Amino acid sequence: MFRSRSKDEQAATAKVTADQPQQPRDPQAPKGRPTPKRSQAQNQRRTRAQSAPANRKEAVKAQREARRADMARQREALAKGDERYLPVRDKGPVRRFARDYVDSRWCVAEFFLPVAVIILVLTMVRVPQIQSIALILWLVVILLIVLDSIAVWIGLTKRLKAKFPNENLKGVKPYALMRTLQMRRLRLPKPQVKRGERP
Repeated sequence: MFRSRSKDEQAATAKVTADQPQQPRDPQAPKGRPTPKRSQAQNQRRTRAQSAPANRKEAVKAQREARRADMARQREALAKGDERYLPVRDKGPVRRFARDYVDSRWCVAEFFLPVAVIILVLTMVRVPQIQSIALILWLVVILLIVLDSIAVWIGLTKRLKAKFPNENLKGVKPYALMRTLQMRRLRLPKPQVKRGERP
């Protein structure tokens, strides 16, 4: 019952496993390199142990530093227009084209903030005629912004369909309209084209 297997049985089992065809090794398998020497493996383990934070406080600090470095890289990319480090919402040739389309033209909406400040000052004046002028000016500015936004929407739609017929255009036109509301100097990523240039 508890006897060991005979030598004949062991030989037969070994023969069966030898007769089975071996599967070819996957070339993408991770073990496609020589095993490192023991001294190399120990050195790698030591460096990992030394670089790993000793406690939770140090781990949080290291994570905060890494996040700060990423944010600095993103800010620099936004200033220079470097595609590699831009945030996800600004990446891609379609978004770049939409930015260039907006930056290449004059938009009424970019002057909204300065005009709004002027109108606010005019409404504080206690003269009824000036207050009524401020109200009319307010309505005119809003109407001009709406008309200009419609023009940007239609023009950008035509250009995007012509230039990127097979690309996903979801969210690109609202992205462009939000950019028109920002003053040109404050836009991020920074404008890469001059006014009047065709993107």
